[in-house]
Amino acid sequence: LAKGMNSEYANLNAYDSIQVHGGSGSMLEYACQRLYRDARITSIYEGTTQLQTVAALPHITTGTYSQMLEELEAGEVAAEYESLKARAKAMDAKFNEAIEVGKAANNNEFTALCSRHLYELAANCVMSQLLLRDATKAPELFEKSMKVYLNLAEAEVAKHYNFVKSVDVEAMESYRKA
Repeated sequence: LAKGMNSEYANLNAYDSIQVHGGSGSMLEYACQRLYRDARITSIYEGTTQLQTVAALPHITTGTYSQMLEELEAGEVAAEYESLKARAKAMDAKFNEAIEVGKAANNNEFTALCSRHLYELAANCVMSQLLLRDATKAPELFEKSMKVYLNLAEAEVAKHYNFVKSVDVEAMESYRKA
């Protein structure tokens, strides 16, 4: 899970750095062009992100990540982060609910269709909990990142949760290749 998400974030950040520099960002004189090439290969050389998603899916659906989230939720956070912890816990609840929706569907096509969304849910929830833990230990290093990331994660969790909740198992035919 971590490798896949790290490579995805590297790609997003490298893309943004090219955008900031405009056309000259893709020239050899700029480091961002090399970072962009390097970031792109990370999501390919150890197996595509999709293959990593498939590899992570059994751990997602069997409760490995839910258990990890429970353990992280049980950890102490600084008093000023309690409201952030509650937001992260609400995201974890959506993740667990999405997993239950997948299990209740009892349909391999549905699980395959939702696998990337479940993966993204797991990654955003785990990352949020880890940043809360790290910000409690070293606020000077992690507080700003934690606050920014939590806002991003909430939006991403809502998007993926809503997808999983809205897919009609009876309409799976619509998702098959023609």
